[in-house]
Amino acid sequence: MEIEDVVGALKTGNATQLSKYFDIRVDITLPDKSDNYSRAQAEMIIRDFFSYNNVRSFEIKNKGENNGSKYCIGTLRTKNGDYRTRLFMKQKDSRQVLQEIAFQSVE
Repeated sequence: MEIEDVVGALKTGNATQLSKYFDIRVDITLPDKSDNYSRAQAEMIIRDFFSYNNVRSFEIKNKGENNGSKYCIGTLRTKNGDYRTRLFMKQKDSRQVLQEIAFQSVE
């Protein structure tokens, strides 16, 4: 169950663990920038985001499946505030890969 592993990595703010599930390229949306990155770039960007924000927890609000793709929406709680987080995973060969991750500031 890859999405549970991804959620586990989010809960602990572990970019290395999270990057194991990245597709070859990943769409990342942060409050101040948004782009499509290679797996290595994506890991660095997520690591910076996690280290700056110091992740406290992640709580799933909604998750589901659509045509073999899985999504998860939740709240990432950090020392700098909460982020509405959206994950999108797609089946590729025999495993689910993370194609999109978005963090949006919650006011």
